[in-house]
Amino acid sequence: AKLYLEMAAEPLSNGATHLSVPGRYILPVHKRPSSSVNGKWALPVVDLGGDDDGTIAEEIVRAGREFGFFQVVNHGVPEEVMGAMMRAAEEFFALPADEKMKYYSNDGKKLPRFHTSLRNGTGEEVLYWRDCLKLGCHLPEWPDKPRGLGAALEPYTAAVRAAARRVLRLAAVGLGLEEEHFEGSLSGGGMMNVNHYPPCPDPSLTLGAGPHCDPGLVTVLMENVGGGLQMLLHGDGDAGGGGMMWVDVDAAPGALVVNFGHQMEVVSNGRLRSAEHRAVTGARAARTSLATFVWPEPGCTVAPAQELVLAAGEGPLYKPYSYGEFLAVYVAEGGVREAVMAHLKH
Repeated sequence: AKLYLEMAAEPLSNGATHLSVPGRYILPVHKRPSSSVNGKWALPVVDLGGDDDGTIAEEIVRAGREFGFFQVVNHGVPEEVMGAMMRAAEEFFALPADEKMKYYSNDGKKLPRFHTSLRNGTGEEVLYWRDCLKLGCHLPEWPDKPRGLGAALEPYTAAVRAAARRVLRLAAVGLGLEEEHFEGSLSGGGMMNVNHYPPCPDPSLTLGAGPHCDPGLVTVLMENVGGGLQMLLHGDGDAGGGGMMWVDVDAAPGALVVNFGHQMEVVSNGRLRSAEHRAVTGARAARTSLATFVWPEPGCTVAPAQELVLAAGEGPLYKPYSYGEFLAVYVAEGGVREAVMAHLKH
Protein backbone atom coordinates (compact mmCIF):
# COMPACT_ATOMS: atom_id res chain seq x y z
CA ALA A 1 0.00 0.00 0.00
CA LYS A 2 2.84 2.39 0.83
CA LEU A 3 4.33 1.92 -2.64
CA TYR A 4 1.09 2.91 -4.36
CA LEU A 5 0.80 6.04 -2.20
CA GLU A 6 4.23 7.18 -3.45
CA MET A 7 3.33 6.71 -7.12
CA ALA A 8 2.20 9.54 -9.37
CA ALA A 9 -0.36 7.10 -10.76
CA GLU A 10 -0.78 3.36 -11.12
CA PRO A 11 1.14 2.08 -14.16
CA LEU A 12 -1.08 1.96 -17.22
CA SER A 13 0.10 -1.53 -18.13
CA ASN A 14 -1.04 -2.99 -14.80
CA GLY A 15 -4.37 -4.04 -16.25
CA ALA A 16 -6.89 -1.30 -15.45
CA THR A 17 -9.41 -0.60 -18.21
CA HIS A 18 -9.93 3.08 -19.00
CA LEU A 19 -13.14 3.98 -20.82
CA SER A 20 -12.18 7.66 -20.72
CA VAL A 21 -8.98 9.62 -20.08
CA PRO A 22 -8.58 10.31 -16.33
CA GLY A 23 -8.45 14.01 -15.51
CA ARG A 24 -4.79 14.04 -14.45
CA TYR A 25 -3.75 12.99 -17.96
CA ILE A 26 -5.75 15.67 -19.80
CA LEU A 27 -3.47 18.43 -21.08
CA PRO A 28 -4.39 22.12 -21.28
CA VAL A 29 -6.07 22.81 -24.62
CA HIS A 30 -3.07 24.60 -26.17
CA LYS A 31 -0.76 21.66 -25.37
CA ARG A 32 -2.94 18.90 -26.79
CA PRO A 33 -1.86 17.20 -30.01
CA SER A 34 -5.17 18.13 -31.60
CA SER A 35 -4.33 21.84 -31.25
CA SER A 36 -1.24 21.71 -33.48
CA VAL A 37 -0.90 21.33 -37.25
CA ASN A 38 0.21 17.80 -38.12
CA GLY A 39 1.58 16.42 -41.34
CA LYS A 40 3.78 13.65 -42.68
CA TRP A 41 7.40 13.91 -43.74
CA ALA A 42 9.71 11.38 -45.34
CA LEU A 43 12.74 10.97 -43.09
CA PRO A 44 16.09 11.08 -44.89
CA VAL A 45 17.51 7.58 -45.34
CA VAL A 46 21.22 7.02 -44.62
CA ASP A 47 22.74 3.73 -45.77
CA LEU A 48 25.48 2.93 -43.25
CA GLY A 49 26.56 -0.05 -45.35
CA GLY A 50 27.80 2.04 -48.28
CA ASP A 51 31.43 2.06 -49.44
CA ASP A 52 31.90 5.84 -49.70
CA ASP A 53 32.24 7.15 -46.14
CA GLY A 54 32.64 10.70 -47.43
CA THR A 55 29.22 10.61 -49.09
CA ILE A 56 27.61 8.99 -46.04
CA ALA A 57 29.16 11.67 -43.80
CA GLU A 58 27.72 14.41 -46.02
CA GLU A 59 24.27 12.80 -45.85
CA ILE A 60 24.38 12.60 -42.04
CA VAL A 61 25.45 16.22 -41.67
CA ARG A 62 22.83 17.39 -44.17
CA ALA A 63 20.07 15.55 -42.30
CA GLY A 64 21.38 16.78 -38.96
CA ARG A 65 21.50 20.37 -40.15
CA GLU A 66 17.98 20.37 -41.60
CA PHE A 67 16.08 18.06 -39.26
CA GLY A 68 18.21 16.49 -36.53
CA PHE A 69 16.44 13.23 -37.47
CA PHE A 70 17.14 10.51 -40.02
CA GLN A 71 16.74 6.77 -40.43
CA VAL A 72 19.58 4.32 -40.99
CA VAL A 73 19.54 1.09 -42.98
CA ASN A 74 22.26 -1.57 -43.28
CA HIS A 75 23.12 -0.52 -39.74
CA GLY A 76 24.63 -3.81 -38.62
CA VAL A 77 21.99 -4.77 -36.04
CA PRO A 78 20.76 -8.23 -37.10
CA GLU A 79 17.04 -8.63 -37.68
CA GLU A 80 16.84 -11.56 -35.25
CA VAL A 81 18.57 -9.50 -32.53
CA MET A 82 16.10 -6.64 -33.01
CA GLY A 83 13.18 -9.09 -32.93
CA ALA A 84 14.32 -10.83 -29.74
CA MET A 85 14.81 -7.50 -27.96
CA MET A 86 11.39 -6.20 -28.97
CA ARG A 87 9.64 -9.42 -27.95
CA ALA A 88 11.31 -9.31 -24.52
CA ALA A 89 10.28 -5.66 -24.10
CA GLU A 90 6.66 -6.39 -24.98
CA GLU A 91 6.63 -9.39 -22.65
CA PHE A 92 7.84 -7.29 -19.72
CA PHE A 93 4.85 -4.94 -19.89
CA ALA A 94 2.51 -7.94 -20.22
CA LEU A 95 3.77 -9.42 -16.92
CA PRO A 96 1.45 -9.52 -13.90
CA ALA A 97 1.50 -6.25 -11.97
CA ASP A 98 3.29 -7.79 -8.97
CA GLU A 99 6.21 -8.89 -11.16
CA LYS A 100 6.68 -5.43 -12.66
CA MET A 101 6.16 -3.56 -9.39
CA LYS A 102 9.27 -5.19 -7.89
CA TYR A 103 11.22 -2.72 -10.04
CA TYR A 104 9.00 0.33 -9.52
CA SER A 105 10.82 3.41 -8.23
CA ASN A 106 10.62 7.21 -8.31
CA ASP A 107 14.42 7.41 -7.85
CA GLY A 108 15.74 8.63 -11.19
CA LYS A 109 19.22 7.21 -10.48
CA LYS A 110 18.08 3.65 -9.87
CA LEU A 111 18.56 1.01 -12.58
CA PRO A 112 16.72 -1.06 -13.59
CA ARG A 113 13.72 1.13 -12.89
CA PHE A 114 10.05 0.73 -13.82
CA HIS A 115 7.97 3.90 -13.62
CA THR A 116 5.01 5.62 -15.16
CA SER A 117 3.52 8.96 -16.12
CA LEU A 118 6.28 11.53 -16.38
CA ARG A 119 5.16 15.01 -15.48
CA ASN A 120 5.42 17.64 -18.16
CA GLY A 121 8.27 19.57 -16.54
CA THR A 122 6.29 22.72 -15.81
CA GLY A 123 5.20 21.91 -12.27
CA GLU A 124 1.65 21.13 -13.35
CA GLU A 125 0.07 17.93 -12.06
CA VAL A 126 -0.59 16.64 -15.56
CA LEU A 127 0.67 13.17 -16.44
CA TYR A 128 1.72 11.49 -19.67
CA TRP A 129 0.21 8.29 -21.10
CA ARG A 130 3.32 6.09 -20.86
CA ASP A 131 4.99 3.39 -18.79
CA CYS A 132 8.76 3.03 -18.97
CA LEU A 133 11.46 0.54 -18.03
CA LYS A 134 14.91 2.14 -17.74
CA LEU A 135 17.87 -0.19 -18.22
CA GLY A 136 21.61 0.31 -17.92
CA CYS A 137 23.14 -0.96 -21.14
CA HIS A 138 26.19 -2.51 -19.46
CA LEU A 139 24.92 -3.27 -15.97
CA PRO A 140 24.72 -6.94 -14.94
CA GLU A 141 21.38 -6.36 -13.20
CA TRP A 142 18.12 -6.50 -15.13
CA PRO A 143 14.65 -7.85 -14.37
CA ASP A 144 14.64 -11.65 -14.05
CA LYS A 145 11.41 -11.81 -16.03
CA PRO A 146 10.75 -12.24 -18.85
CA ARG A 147 13.48 -14.83 -19.04
CA GLY A 148 14.69 -13.73 -22.47
CA LEU A 149 15.35 -10.12 -21.49
CA GLY A 150 18.95 -10.48 -20.35
CA ALA A 151 19.91 -12.70 -23.29
CA ALA A 152 18.37 -10.21 -25.73
CA LEU A 153 19.72 -7.06 -24.10
CA GLU A 154 23.45 -7.72 -24.43
CA PRO A 155 23.70 -8.37 -28.20
CA TYR A 156 21.14 -5.66 -28.98
CA THR A 157 22.83 -2.87 -27.01
CA ALA A 158 26.28 -3.87 -28.30
CA ALA A 159 25.12 -3.73 -31.94
CA VAL A 160 23.12 -0.51 -31.50
CA ARG A 161 25.99 1.28 -29.76
CA ALA A 162 28.33 0.16 -32.56
CA ALA A 163 25.93 1.70 -35.10
CA ALA A 164 25.74 4.90 -33.01
CA ARG A 165 29.54 5.13 -32.84
CA ARG A 166 29.73 4.78 -36.63
CA VAL A 167 27.22 7.62 -36.97
CA LEU A 168 29.32 9.78 -34.62
CA ARG A 169 32.55 9.05 -36.50
CA LEU A 170 30.91 9.93 -39.80
CA ALA A 171 29.30 13.05 -38.33
CA ALA A 172 32.73 14.17 -37.13
CA VAL A 173 34.17 13.66 -40.63
CA GLY A 174 31.25 15.52 -42.19
CA LEU A 175 31.84 18.45 -39.85
CA GLY A 176 35.54 18.58 -40.72
CA LEU A 177 36.71 17.17 -37.37
CA GLU A 178 38.99 14.24 -36.62
CA GLU A 179 37.14 10.95 -37.09
CA GLU A 180 37.72 9.99 -33.43
CA HIS A 181 36.58 13.38 -32.08
CA PHE A 182 33.76 11.91 -29.95
CA GLU A 183 35.34 8.58 -28.99
CA GLY A 184 37.32 9.67 -25.94
CA SER A 185 34.37 11.36 -24.24
CA LEU A 186 31.72 8.64 -24.60
CA SER A 187 30.25 7.01 -21.53
CA GLY A 188 30.99 3.30 -21.42
CA GLY A 189 27.55 2.63 -19.98
CA GLY A 190 24.67 4.44 -21.56
CA MET A 191 21.01 3.85 -20.92
CA MET A 192 17.92 2.54 -22.65
CA ASN A 193 14.34 3.66 -22.21
CA VAL A 194 11.88 0.88 -23.01
CA ASN A 195 8.69 2.89 -23.54
CA HIS A 196 5.20 1.43 -23.57
CA TYR A 197 2.15 3.40 -24.71
CA PRO A 198 -1.10 1.46 -24.07
CA PRO A 199 -4.21 2.23 -26.15
CA CYS A 200 -5.71 5.57 -25.10
CA PRO A 201 -9.49 6.22 -25.02
CA ASP A 202 -9.05 9.70 -26.55
CA PRO A 203 -5.62 10.45 -28.07
CA SER A 204 -6.62 14.06 -28.74
CA LEU A 205 -6.50 14.90 -25.01
CA THR A 206 -3.06 13.72 -23.93
CA LEU A 207 0.48 12.80 -25.02
CA GLY A 208 2.73 9.83 -24.42
CA ALA A 209 5.71 12.18 -23.99
CA GLY A 210 5.83 15.95 -24.14
CA PRO A 211 7.99 18.09 -26.45
CA HIS A 212 11.68 17.73 -25.60
CA CYS A 213 15.16 17.26 -27.00
CA ASP A 214 17.34 14.39 -25.83
CA PRO A 215 20.20 15.26 -23.47
CA GLY A 216 23.08 13.32 -25.05
CA LEU A 217 24.91 13.18 -28.36
CA VAL A 218 22.79 10.70 -30.30
CA THR A 219 19.74 8.50 -29.70
CA VAL A 220 18.90 5.33 -31.61
CA LEU A 221 15.25 4.24 -31.64
CA MET A 222 13.51 0.97 -32.56
CA GLU A 223 9.70 0.76 -32.65
CA ASN A 224 7.21 -2.09 -33.00
CA VAL A 225 4.43 0.12 -34.39
CA GLY A 226 4.94 3.35 -36.33
CA GLY A 227 2.87 6.50 -36.13
CA GLY A 228 3.53 7.57 -32.53
CA LEU A 229 6.76 9.56 -32.75
CA GLN A 230 6.53 13.12 -34.03
CA MET A 231 9.23 15.73 -34.64
CA LEU A 232 8.98 19.49 -34.84
CA LEU A 233 9.73 20.37 -38.46
CA HIS A 234 11.35 23.76 -38.99
CA GLY A 235 10.44 25.63 -42.16
CA ASP A 236 14.00 26.86 -42.72
CA GLY A 237 15.14 23.57 -44.28
CA ASP A 238 14.34 22.09 -47.67
CA ALA A 239 10.74 21.78 -46.51
CA GLY A 240 10.43 25.54 -46.81
CA GLY A 241 7.28 27.40 -45.96
CA GLY A 242 8.60 29.07 -42.82
CA GLY A 243 7.15 28.40 -39.40
CA MET A 244 7.05 25.03 -37.68
CA MET A 245 4.73 22.03 -37.52
CA TRP A 246 4.61 18.60 -35.91
CA VAL A 247 5.04 15.74 -38.37
CA ASP A 248 4.90 11.96 -38.01
CA VAL A 249 8.22 10.12 -37.99
CA ASP A 250 7.82 6.76 -39.72
CA ALA A 251 10.78 4.52 -40.46
CA ALA A 252 11.03 1.81 -43.12
CA PRO A 253 10.76 -1.81 -41.91
CA GLY A 254 14.05 -2.86 -40.34
CA ALA A 255 15.40 0.71 -40.18
CA LEU A 256 16.45 2.48 -36.99
CA VAL A 257 15.56 6.10 -36.26
CA VAL A 258 18.48 8.33 -35.22
CA ASN A 259 18.26 11.80 -33.71
CA PHE A 260 20.88 14.19 -32.39
CA GLY A 261 20.70 15.57 -28.85
CA HIS A 262 21.75 18.80 -27.14
CA GLN A 263 25.45 17.86 -26.95
CA MET A 264 25.73 17.49 -30.72
CA GLU A 265 24.24 20.94 -31.26
CA VAL A 266 26.75 22.44 -28.81
CA VAL A 267 29.83 20.61 -30.14
CA SER A 268 28.91 21.55 -33.72
CA ASN A 269 28.38 25.18 -32.60
CA GLY A 270 24.83 25.12 -33.91
CA ARG A 271 25.56 23.49 -37.28
CA LEU A 272 23.60 20.35 -36.34
CA ARG A 273 20.17 20.51 -34.77
CA SER A 274 19.07 18.89 -31.54
CA ALA A 275 15.75 17.53 -32.67
CA GLU A 276 12.65 18.44 -30.68
CA HIS A 277 10.14 15.59 -30.61
CA ARG A 278 7.17 14.15 -28.74
CA ALA A 279 5.09 10.96 -28.61
CA VAL A 280 1.38 10.86 -29.38
CA THR A 281 -0.93 8.03 -28.33
CA GLY A 282 -3.15 5.69 -30.32
CA ALA A 283 -6.66 4.41 -29.64
CA ARG A 284 -6.33 0.87 -31.00
CA ALA A 285 -2.92 -0.73 -30.55
CA ALA A 286 -0.28 -0.50 -27.85
CA ARG A 287 3.07 0.84 -29.03
CA THR A 288 6.49 -0.09 -27.65
CA SER A 289 9.75 1.66 -28.48
CA LEU A 290 13.36 1.24 -27.36
CA ALA A 291 15.47 4.40 -27.17
CA THR A 292 19.21 3.84 -26.64
CA PHE A 293 21.05 6.98 -25.50
CA VAL A 294 24.74 7.63 -26.21
CA TRP A 295 26.20 10.47 -24.17
CA PRO A 296 29.45 11.77 -22.65
CA GLU A 297 30.85 10.82 -19.26
CA PRO A 298 29.41 13.05 -16.49
CA GLY A 299 32.79 14.71 -15.89
CA CYS A 300 33.46 15.37 -19.58
CA THR A 301 33.77 19.04 -20.57
CA VAL A 302 31.46 19.90 -23.47
CA ALA A 303 32.07 22.95 -25.66
CA PRO A 304 31.96 23.96 -29.32
CA ALA A 305 34.78 22.29 -31.26
CA GLN A 306 37.62 24.79 -31.62
CA GLU A 307 38.25 23.69 -35.20
CA LEU A 308 34.73 24.74 -36.19
CA VAL A 309 34.88 28.04 -34.35
CA LEU A 310 38.24 28.98 -35.89
CA ALA A 311 37.38 27.76 -39.40
CA ALA A 312 34.24 29.87 -39.55
CA GLY A 313 35.83 32.91 -37.93
CA GLU A 314 32.93 33.11 -35.52
CA GLY A 315 32.67 33.08 -31.77
CA PRO A 316 31.43 30.08 -29.80
CA LEU A 317 27.67 30.13 -29.35
CA TYR A 318 27.83 28.10 -26.14
CA LYS A 319 29.97 28.26 -23.01
CA PRO A 320 31.91 25.22 -21.73
CA TYR A 321 30.28 23.04 -19.07
CA SER A 322 30.53 19.51 -17.71
CA TYR A 323 27.95 17.00 -18.86
CA GLY A 324 27.03 16.40 -15.22
CA GLU A 325 26.24 20.10 -14.83
CA PHE A 326 24.15 19.97 -17.97
CA LEU A 327 22.10 17.03 -16.71
CA ALA A 328 21.19 18.95 -13.55
CA VAL A 329 19.90 21.82 -15.71
CA TYR A 330 18.10 19.44 -18.07
CA VAL A 331 16.22 17.74 -15.24
CA ALA A 332 15.38 21.05 -13.55
CA GLU A 333 13.94 22.46 -16.79
CA GLY A 334 12.04 19.29 -17.67
CA GLY A 335 13.88 18.91 -20.99
CA VAL A 336 12.17 22.00 -22.47
CA ARG A 337 14.45 23.05 -25.34
CA GLU A 338 14.37 26.85 -25.02
CA ALA A 339 14.84 26.80 -21.25
CA VAL A 340 17.73 24.32 -21.41
CA MET A 341 19.59 26.07 -24.23
CA ALA A 342 19.27 29.46 -22.50
CA HIS A 343 21.54 28.13 -19.74
CA LEU A 344 24.22 27.11 -22.27
CA LYS A 345 24.46 30.14 -24.54
CA HIS A 346 27.08 32.84 -24.19
